[in-house]
Amino acid sequence: MHARTTRSVPRLATMVGLFVTATATAALALTACSAVVTDDEAQGSGGGGASGGAAATETPFDLTTANVDARPSIDAVPEAVAALKASGFTPVQPGKLTVAINGAGAPPTAFLAEDDAKTLLGSDPDFASLLADGLGLEYSPENVAWADWPLGVESGKYDLALTNIGVTEERKELFDFATYRDAVMAFTVADGSDVTAIDEPADVSGLKVIVGSGTNQERYLLDWFDQNEGAGIDPGEPVYFDDMAAASLALTSGRADASIEPYSVAAFREQTLGETRIVGKFNSAYPVDGQIGAVTAKGSGLAEPVQLVFASLIKNGQYDEVLARWGQEEEAIPESLINPPGLPKP
Repeated sequence: MHARTTRSVPRLATMVGLFVTATATAALALTACSAVVTDDEAQGSGGGGASGGAAATETPFDLTTANVDARPSIDAVPEAVAALKASGFTPVQPGKLTVAINGAGAPPTAFLAEDDAKTLLGSDPDFASLLADGLGLEYSPENVAWADWPLGVESGKYDLALTNIGVTEERKELFDFATYRDAVMAFTVADGSDVTAIDEPADVSGLKVIVGSGTNQERYLLDWFDQNEGAGIDPGEPVYFDDMAAASLALTSGRADASIEPYSVAAFREQTLGETRIVGKFNSAYPVDGQIGAVTAKGSGLAEPVQLVFASLIKNGQYDEVLARWGQEEEAIPESLINPPGLPKP
């Protein structure tokens, strides 16, 4: 596939919003940082899970089904169980918490284990399992495509969705959120790049920056370019790829100077392959400090009990344990919030 450069800003998609680029970036990261990468995957034609038949890359994370044994667990949280009962919420499956998770994602948030095509691993499955524990329910994960969670949650097919979903004002009209991570994006460069920091508009002057089309991070980047143009310096250039493996190759080969991707994905790739470096970060819901949340149907009554479990996890240390398991300490939040301010409507 070829790269396309343009300064146009497409309208943000109604339901994709803040993390419209998540699945695309996840595909990029999966081909770049899976502990098992086949030749087909390296060319961008691999499947959604981190499976394959090539030799493993050294990684500080266990990407196999054995990881499930190390997953933290808790007893039911009394106040959360009481709140669930008082809410009148009825699970889709009696006695179970049915959670939509995007198995076609990438480490470290959600992905399929290397040694099978069914077991969901990552921080989102860890948190989902803990939420079920805390609510006194059995954990019942459902592997869903990113595009399918909104209708599935709204229609009652799933009780909850944990799939790296950012809070947006548009989504809050249909869903309730209980937050559990900061919404952070990263600027990455090839390891041998002369770029050491990207903290302000002038730092991207003259650079070709890979970004997802129609995303809030594109809007953020184009605003920086406009500021540079107003200052009379080379604004920089956005670069869009139809093929994510090609985007990764463009970055590491020097045909692009930087890339914007979810911080946790960028950090994982940096720690596993060492071919890229994080040189800056920003909140992807700019101009507000947005967060990632567990999503329930609007008015279902489930958001408050879920928030109470998150509060218990934060207080008792299991929250930090999950983030440490997946190298996501940078995305920790001090408290779980229900429906905080999110990405403004376009």
